[in-house]
Amino acid sequence: MQDRERNIEPTIPSHERVFRLLRNEIMFGELEPGQNMTIRGIAEKYNVSMTPAREAVRRLSAEGALTLSKTGRVSTPVLGMDRIEELASLRALLEPELASRALPRVHSALIDRLTRINSVVDQMAVKRDAVGYIRANIEFHRTLYLRAQAPAILAMAETVWLQMGPTMGSLYTRLQRQSASDNHRAALSALHAGDEPGLRLAIRADVTTGLRMLAQ
Repeated sequence: MQDRERNIEPTIPSHERVFRLLRNEIMFGELEPGQNMTIRGIAEKYNVSMTPAREAVRRLSAEGALTLSKTGRVSTPVLGMDRIEELASLRALLEPELASRALPRVHSALIDRLTRINSVVDQMAVKRDAVGYIRANIEFHRTLYLRAQAPAILAMAETVWLQMGPTMGSLYTRLQRQSASDNHRAALSALHAGDEPGLRLAIRADVTTGLRMLAQ
Protein backbone atom coordinates (compact mmCIF):
# COMPACT_ATOMS: atom_id res chain seq x y z
CA MET A 1 0.00 0.00 0.00
CA GLN A 2 2.82 2.45 0.80
CA ASP A 3 4.24 2.28 -2.73
CA ARG A 4 0.83 3.06 -4.22
CA GLU A 5 0.27 5.91 -1.77
CA ARG A 6 3.56 7.52 -2.84
CA ASN A 7 2.17 7.59 -6.38
CA ILE A 8 -0.87 9.60 -5.24
CA GLU A 9 -0.15 13.31 -4.79
CA PRO A 10 -0.23 14.17 -1.08
CA THR A 11 -1.87 17.54 -1.79
CA ILE A 12 -5.09 16.14 -3.28
CA PRO A 13 -8.25 16.07 -1.12
CA SER A 14 -8.72 13.06 1.15
CA HIS A 15 -11.80 11.83 -0.68
CA GLU A 16 -9.93 11.92 -4.00
CA ARG A 17 -6.95 10.04 -2.53
CA VAL A 18 -9.19 7.32 -1.08
CA PHE A 19 -11.14 7.13 -4.33
CA ARG A 20 -8.01 6.61 -6.43
CA LEU A 21 -6.39 4.08 -4.12
CA LEU A 22 -9.54 2.02 -3.64
CA ARG A 23 -10.34 2.24 -7.35
CA ASN A 24 -6.91 0.83 -8.19
CA GLU A 25 -7.35 -2.02 -5.73
CA ILE A 26 -10.63 -2.96 -7.36
CA MET A 27 -9.44 -2.55 -10.96
CA PHE A 28 -6.26 -4.57 -10.42
CA GLY A 29 -8.08 -7.47 -8.78
CA GLU A 30 -6.72 -6.96 -5.28
CA LEU A 31 -10.20 -7.45 -3.80
CA GLU A 32 -12.22 -10.64 -4.16
CA PRO A 33 -15.65 -10.73 -5.82
CA GLY A 34 -18.27 -10.10 -3.14
CA GLN A 35 -15.69 -8.90 -0.61
CA ASN A 36 -17.46 -7.05 2.19
CA MET A 37 -16.30 -3.79 3.70
CA THR A 38 -17.76 -0.94 5.72
CA ILE A 39 -17.33 2.78 5.28
CA ARG A 40 -15.85 2.89 8.76
CA GLY A 41 -13.37 0.17 7.85
CA ILE A 42 -12.38 2.01 4.66
CA ALA A 43 -11.90 5.22 6.65
CA GLU A 44 -9.65 3.43 9.13
CA LYS A 45 -7.69 1.69 6.38
CA TYR A 46 -6.81 4.98 4.68
CA ASN A 47 -6.58 7.02 7.90
CA VAL A 48 -9.34 9.47 6.98
CA SER A 49 -12.67 10.50 8.48
CA MET A 50 -15.98 8.91 7.50
CA THR A 51 -16.91 11.74 5.11
CA PRO A 52 -14.14 11.24 2.48
CA ALA A 53 -14.54 7.46 2.75
CA ARG A 54 -18.28 7.79 2.14
CA GLU A 55 -17.70 10.11 -0.84
CA ALA A 56 -15.19 7.69 -2.40
CA VAL A 57 -17.63 4.81 -1.98
CA ARG A 58 -20.43 6.89 -3.51
CA ARG A 59 -18.34 7.61 -6.60
CA LEU A 60 -17.24 4.00 -6.99
CA SER A 61 -20.82 2.81 -6.56
CA ALA A 62 -21.83 5.15 -9.40
CA GLU A 63 -19.21 3.42 -11.60
CA GLY A 64 -20.59 -0.02 -10.73
CA ALA A 65 -17.40 -0.96 -8.88
CA LEU A 66 -19.06 -1.27 -5.46
CA THR A 67 -22.53 -1.92 -4.08
CA LEU A 68 -23.74 -0.03 -1.03
CA SER A 69 -26.58 -1.31 1.14
CA LYS A 70 -28.92 0.79 3.28
CA THR A 71 -27.08 -0.47 6.36
CA GLY A 72 -23.76 0.89 5.09
CA ARG A 73 -22.36 -2.48 4.04
CA VAL A 74 -20.08 -2.13 1.03
CA SER A 75 -19.10 -4.98 -1.28
CA THR A 76 -17.41 -5.62 -4.59
CA PRO A 77 -19.61 -6.99 -7.37
CA VAL A 78 -20.20 -10.68 -8.00
CA LEU A 79 -20.71 -11.06 -11.74
CA GLY A 80 -22.93 -13.70 -13.27
CA MET A 81 -22.25 -15.04 -16.73
CA ASP A 82 -24.79 -12.71 -18.37
CA ARG A 83 -23.07 -9.68 -16.86
CA ILE A 84 -19.60 -10.97 -17.76
CA GLU A 85 -20.72 -11.51 -21.34
CA GLU A 86 -22.18 -8.00 -21.46
CA LEU A 87 -18.97 -6.42 -20.19
CA ALA A 88 -16.82 -8.53 -22.52
CA SER A 89 -19.00 -7.42 -25.44
CA LEU A 90 -18.43 -3.79 -24.44
CA ARG A 91 -14.68 -4.37 -24.42
CA ALA A 92 -14.91 -5.99 -27.85
CA LEU A 93 -16.68 -2.88 -29.17
CA LEU A 94 -14.70 -0.15 -27.44
CA GLU A 95 -11.12 -1.36 -27.45
CA PRO A 96 -10.59 -2.24 -31.13
CA GLU A 97 -11.97 1.24 -31.88
CA LEU A 98 -9.50 2.84 -29.48
CA ALA A 99 -6.63 0.85 -30.99
CA SER A 100 -7.70 1.82 -34.50
CA ARG A 101 -7.83 5.50 -33.58
CA ALA A 102 -4.42 5.23 -31.91
CA LEU A 103 -2.66 3.62 -34.88
CA PRO A 104 -2.01 6.81 -36.94
CA ARG A 105 -0.29 8.34 -33.89
CA VAL A 106 1.87 5.33 -33.02
CA HIS A 107 5.64 5.73 -33.35
CA SER A 108 8.59 3.42 -32.80
CA ALA A 109 9.29 4.69 -29.27
CA LEU A 110 5.73 3.84 -28.25
CA ILE A 111 6.01 0.35 -29.74
CA ASP A 112 9.26 -0.13 -27.81
CA ARG A 113 7.51 0.96 -24.62
CA LEU A 114 4.61 -1.43 -25.26
CA THR A 115 7.10 -4.23 -25.86
CA ARG A 116 8.75 -3.51 -22.50
CA ILE A 117 5.39 -3.48 -20.74
CA ASN A 118 4.53 -6.79 -22.36
CA SER A 119 7.77 -8.23 -20.96
CA VAL A 120 6.51 -7.26 -17.50
CA VAL A 121 3.25 -9.06 -18.26
CA ASP A 122 5.36 -12.15 -19.05
CA GLN A 123 7.30 -11.79 -15.81
CA MET A 124 4.12 -11.49 -13.73
CA ALA A 125 2.71 -14.58 -15.43
CA VAL A 126 5.80 -16.60 -14.55
CA LYS A 127 5.64 -15.38 -10.95
CA ARG A 128 1.92 -16.27 -10.73
CA ASP A 129 1.36 -12.68 -9.59
CA ALA A 130 -2.28 -12.09 -10.54
CA VAL A 131 -2.37 -8.47 -9.38
CA GLY A 132 0.91 -7.65 -11.12
CA TYR A 133 -0.34 -9.38 -14.27
CA ILE A 134 -3.58 -7.40 -14.37
CA ARG A 135 -1.79 -4.14 -13.57
CA ALA A 136 0.74 -4.63 -16.40
CA ASN A 137 -1.95 -5.84 -18.80
CA ILE A 138 -4.06 -2.74 -18.19
CA GLU A 139 -0.96 -0.56 -18.56
CA PHE A 140 -0.33 -2.16 -21.97
CA HIS A 141 -3.83 -1.37 -23.18
CA ARG A 142 -4.07 2.09 -21.62
CA THR A 143 -0.67 3.15 -23.01
CA LEU A 144 -1.83 2.31 -26.52
CA TYR A 145 -5.31 3.77 -26.13
CA LEU A 146 -4.08 7.11 -24.82
CA ARG A 147 -2.75 7.72 -28.33
CA ALA A 148 -6.32 7.53 -29.63
CA GLN A 149 -7.08 10.94 -28.11
CA ALA A 150 -10.61 9.71 -27.39
CA PRO A 151 -11.07 10.35 -23.66
CA ALA A 152 -14.79 9.57 -23.57
CA ILE A 153 -14.31 6.13 -25.12
CA LEU A 154 -11.31 5.42 -22.88
CA ALA A 155 -13.32 6.39 -19.79
CA MET A 156 -16.00 3.87 -20.76
CA ALA A 157 -13.36 1.16 -21.27
CA GLU A 158 -11.83 1.91 -17.86
CA THR A 159 -15.25 1.58 -16.22
CA VAL A 160 -15.53 -1.90 -17.72
CA TRP A 161 -12.04 -2.82 -16.46
CA LEU A 162 -13.06 -1.56 -13.04
CA GLN A 163 -16.26 -3.58 -12.85
CA MET A 164 -14.46 -6.75 -13.98
CA GLY A 165 -11.40 -6.27 -11.74
CA PRO A 166 -12.31 -8.56 -8.81
CA THR A 167 -13.63 -11.29 -11.15
CA MET A 168 -10.52 -11.17 -13.34
CA GLY A 169 -8.29 -11.19 -10.26
CA SER A 170 -9.98 -14.34 -9.05
CA LEU A 171 -9.66 -15.89 -12.51
CA TYR A 172 -5.96 -15.14 -12.99
CA THR A 173 -5.18 -16.47 -9.52
CA ARG A 174 -6.44 -19.87 -10.72
CA LEU A 175 -4.70 -19.81 -14.10
CA GLN A 176 -1.44 -21.59 -14.84
CA ARG A 177 -0.43 -19.08 -17.52
CA GLN A 178 3.31 -18.89 -18.21
CA SER A 179 3.47 -15.93 -20.60
CA ALA A 180 1.65 -12.89 -21.89
CA SER A 181 -1.14 -13.26 -24.37
CA ASP A 182 -0.18 -14.18 -27.94
CA ASN A 183 -2.70 -11.53 -28.92
CA HIS A 184 -0.44 -8.85 -27.44
CA ARG A 185 2.36 -10.01 -29.69
CA ALA A 186 -0.01 -10.02 -32.66
CA ALA A 187 -1.03 -6.46 -31.78
CA LEU A 188 2.61 -5.39 -31.61
CA SER A 189 3.28 -6.95 -35.02
CA ALA A 190 0.27 -5.13 -36.46
CA LEU A 191 1.48 -1.85 -34.99
CA HIS A 192 4.91 -2.37 -36.60
CA ALA A 193 3.24 -3.07 -39.95
CA GLY A 194 0.61 -0.33 -39.69
CA ASP A 195 -1.97 -3.09 -40.17
CA GLU A 196 -5.26 -1.64 -38.92
CA PRO A 197 -7.47 -4.72 -39.61
CA GLY A 198 -4.86 -6.98 -37.97
CA LEU A 199 -4.64 -4.67 -34.96
CA ARG A 200 -8.41 -4.62 -34.48
CA LEU A 201 -8.52 -8.40 -34.76
CA ALA A 202 -5.72 -8.90 -32.22
CA ILE A 203 -7.24 -6.52 -29.68
CA ARG A 204 -10.71 -7.99 -30.07
CA ALA A 205 -9.34 -11.50 -29.57
CA ASP A 206 -7.36 -10.39 -26.53
CA VAL A 207 -10.24 -8.70 -24.72
CA THR A 208 -12.63 -11.62 -25.24
CA THR A 209 -10.18 -14.26 -24.01
CA GLY A 210 -11.18 -13.74 -20.40
CA LEU A 211 -14.82 -14.51 -21.17
CA ARG A 212 -13.86 -17.81 -22.78
CA MET A 213 -11.73 -18.75 -19.76
CA LEU A 214 -14.50 -17.86 -17.32
CA ALA A 215 -16.99 -19.93 -19.29
CA GLN A 216 -14.86 -23.08 -19.05
